[in-house]
Amino acid sequence: MPPRARPMSPEDRRTSLVDVTLRLLREHGREVTTRQIAEAAGIAEGTIFRVFATKDELVEAAISRAFEPGALVERIREIEAELPLEDRLVRLVGVLQQRYRATFYLMRRVGMLRPPDHDGELARSARAEIHALMVGLIGPDAGRLTVDPDDFCHRLRLLTFAGSHPQISDGHLLSPEQVVGTVLHGLSKEGR
Repeated sequence: MPPRARPMSPEDRRTSLVDVTLRLLREHGREVTTRQIAEAAGIAEGTIFRVFATKDELVEAAISRAFEPGALVERIREIEAELPLEDRLVRLVGVLQQRYRATFYLMRRVGMLRPPDHDGELARSARAEIHALMVGLIGPDAGRLTVDPDDFCHRLRLLTFAGSHPQISDGHLLSPEQVVGTVLHGLSKEGR
């Protein structure tokens, strides 16, 4: 019998279980059991059902968490504005690629074809916030581009997405430097 878990508020327990379940979904997919979740969380299996009605409810909460933009937004905000434009963009693409690859992997493991609520208001709002942060990273270097920063960021995001997806890229994933070099030098006034 596992040691007794420390007391938690229902909300803290819920958050902890979602985090544990998300980690296990990446390993086991939807076949993860409540027993595995309980063991990983250090709780009795019945404790899960004090905060979630069903295993499916817990799994859906974990999948939803994976698509929340919080950590991605924070990582983009951490990119130093004083870096040269190409360095800022390489860091941005690296952050986006980590997110995309983790998302693609999770989606394959749980059998998803598209993110949950992809067309919902929260998803649109998150995409808009991320796009605005990307545009903000261009900053005073916008004059170097032959397209406006909105269009540049759209193209950068599309190439990053395609170059990070194993099937779309036919297994030839692009590095952040390759993505940025293609978009920046292909659209800069100076060229190469």
